[in-house]
Amino acid sequence: MTIPKEVKSILSKLQKAGFEAYIVGGCVRDFLLERALPAGRQAKDWDVTTNAKPEEIQKVFPDPPKFSEEKIGRAGSFYKNDFFTVTILTGSKDPSLSEVEVTTYRSEAKYSDKRHPDEVKYAEKLEDDLSRRDFTVNAMALRLRSGQAKKEVIDLYDGQKDLDKKIIRTVGNPEERFNEDALRMLRAVRFATTLGFDIEEKTAEAIKKNSIWLEAISKERIRDEFVKIIMADKAADGIELLRELGLLKYILPELVENYGVAQNKHHIYDCYWHNVKSLEYAAKKKFNMYVRVASLLHDVGKAKSKVGAGNEATFYNHEMIGAKMVFQILNRLKFSNNEIEKITKLVRYHQFYYNVDEVKESSVRRLIKNVGPESIEELLQVRMADRIGSGVPKAEPYKLRHFKYLVDKVSKDPISVKMLKINGNDLMQTLSIKPGPKIGQILDALLGVVLDDPKKNTKEFLGKEAKKLGKLPDKELQALSEKSKEDKSEMQSQEDQVVKQKYWVK
Repeated sequence: MTIPKEVKSILSKLQKAGFEAYIVGGCVRDFLLERALPAGRQAKDWDVTTNAKPEEIQKVFPDPPKFSEEKIGRAGSFYKNDFFTVTILTGSKDPSLSEVEVTTYRSEAKYSDKRHPDEVKYAEKLEDDLSRRDFTVNAMALRLRSGQAKKEVIDLYDGQKDLDKKIIRTVGNPEERFNEDALRMLRAVRFATTLGFDIEEKTAEAIKKNSIWLEAISKERIRDEFVKIIMADKAADGIELLRELGLLKYILPELVENYGVAQNKHHIYDCYWHNVKSLEYAAKKKFNMYVRVASLLHDVGKAKSKVGAGNEATFYNHEMIGAKMVFQILNRLKFSNNEIEKITKLVRYHQFYYNVDEVKESSVRRLIKNVGPESIEELLQVRMADRIGSGVPKAEPYKLRHFKYLVDKVSKDPISVKMLKINGNDLMQTLSIKPGPKIGQILDALLGVVLDDPKKNTKEFLGKEAKKLGKLPDKELQALSEKSKEDKSEMQSQEDQVVKQKYWVK
């Protein structure tokens, strides 16, 4: 892996101007991980730190950086924050490199609100800047020397050793780090989940001891970290780690309420683990965020709806109770209105009833209308995750395939005269005739023409053809109408067979 030319150019310009400049933070971690695991992660979000002040950085980058013979997009720099960060607009074609943040060395005073530093000051040395960072694997810097060819890792806190051990450990005292910014406790879980690491013992103990501090953090910041955990390959492990460390009860207390709530004979897991196992399947299948959140919360209403005990326990209307709870949860976590509506519907209708030959097309159409045609596939994915989360071996049994076939079937426009570019009113005007059976017979005959050659479905052609048909004797016109109906029926049957084969149903 090579460091992008955009980043190299920024380092080079700062160094030529007499300033120190280093690549720093998560991109160094990812860069080192990729060197160790070439087939693994890709370094991204390249950040640079320097001893140059913001106004000095802007003087170094007043003009468009020249990474190619022709300028690409916007370029230059801007500085609009209180944290000494200047954004360099590189003009790169790569969106992840079009903006690179360059931040002056800084140190931070105490955090009274466990969210923001009371004061941010310039730091004199790189060492001071690295000491304020959260975890050892994020507190390394990378310096380029000798014409940008030689790389040197500045690692003051054994971050490389922790990468080798695959552990997340705070820089210095974990309680002090979490007291500065309580969101770091959630970030520890996120890094452990996305990297496949463990959280070091003292760091984990500090999280358990101080998990209540998470209440001081804005719901938007919690949501963002939660979504990153949900979208990880090992999302289910991340949720369980949140529970073990005492953080989940401050994010999803409704889910924690389901822990240890036994189910009936249709499930091998309790309510909590059923939800987590459903998420595990959704993550394994790379389903999107809507499906993953819905899979995790689809049965969140079971603890409140349970009646009875043992194998005969019931959970009537748990999907409706759960949908109301999910609506409240997602609002609390500041999800967008569109996300809330979509996920709530997936939870509300995940329990849809379907048995082959019992449920009619009208019921399927009603479900499509309630959920939205664009969300039907996601609803089926939640249903599959639900099945696997129940402990059954097969995600998509015959009746679910048959349901997909019926959805496909009712979603297609039926073959009818409504497909024609001409209608009964047009015929009455063109032929100067009154409403009657002849109008329907001519439309049926025209449909037969279009089925043979769809290109002829134009208003101009059909108008001319209608005039010819209007002159035919009644018996001949009726015969053409009947033949068209037979052709339509045969074509619908052929299309239905194709759709059935697609889903392996009879």
